[in-house]
Amino acid sequence: MKTCTIIYNPVSGKKDFEDKVDGVKKRFEENGYIVTVKATEKPKHAILLAKEASCNKVDLLVVSGGDGTFHECLNGLAACEFRPLVGYIPTGTTCDLANTLKISKKVNKAVDIILNGEVAKMDYTNSNKGTFAYVTAIGTYVDISYVTDSKLKKYLGVFAYFLTGIKEFFTIPMIKTKIEHDDGFLRGYYSLILVVNSKKVAGFNIVTNPILDDGKVDVVVYKYIPLFNNLLYFISFILSPKILPGVRKFKTSKLKIYTDHPHKWNMDGEEANSGNLNIQVQKQALNIIVKPSVKEKYFKEQ
Repeated sequence: MKTCTIIYNPVSGKKDFEDKVDGVKKRFEENGYIVTVKATEKPKHAILLAKEASCNKVDLLVVSGGDGTFHECLNGLAACEFRPLVGYIPTGTTCDLANTLKISKKVNKAVDIILNGEVAKMDYTNSNKGTFAYVTAIGTYVDISYVTDSKLKKYLGVFAYFLTGIKEFFTIPMIKTKIEHDDGFLRGYYSLILVVNSKKVAGFNIVTNPILDDGKVDVVVYKYIPLFNNLLYFISFILSPKILPGVRKFKTSKLKIYTDHPHKWNMDGEEANSGNLNIQVQKQALNIIVKPSVKEKYFKEQ
């Protein structure tokens, strides 16, 4: 029989998946799986649980939680030679990766995708600060996901992030940076740098038509322009024009970002150390189950 491990974060989002986990387990058992359920007990516990699932060579790893839980599981899988097929049940507050992949936050619908969807080979990215699935960023607002109070997120949802963002409106950083990529380099002062393998970041459309299996990431950099930075973000995030003065976009498979700014990096919504960043995309290295329509739209090389 096929084996399945379910890793879930009991404090993710509205903290109600624990009430549904028995029903989810039953559905996989009815579809021929021997199921093991593991709840995370502390930060980074999902990394160890995902490594354990890989060592046991389970056929299917189901991750339930937010972007941070998925991020931890990916870091566990990336450290192993064997990687199981991955299904995702998003139960976090924003769930950017799930929004890009059109995976419903309704548990039964997410399980339907896992049981009836298609396997897509998705890129992920290794870096000197860890592995990330869909974004790493430095600059304005990037710490909102982990500095926002968990109680606020439970009761206010995405609006809790908005309240935290108001506090950062008046503190735009000026980050002196050199960026090396496949086609050359950039040098200057920036207020926000995004390295993205997704359509959505923080609920906003950052990349109009991402390709998630081409071995490249989309890089979006915002120049530091005193008094106009927030206007630049507003136009970029809300209106999403293809060309905007002060904003540079490009694709690359390798990237080095040099900066001594004390701002810390955000990696899939989780805090990472400040300093230089060195990344390399792992092409089509993660097998994840998605809707056929999503595979056709975002996975162009399969």
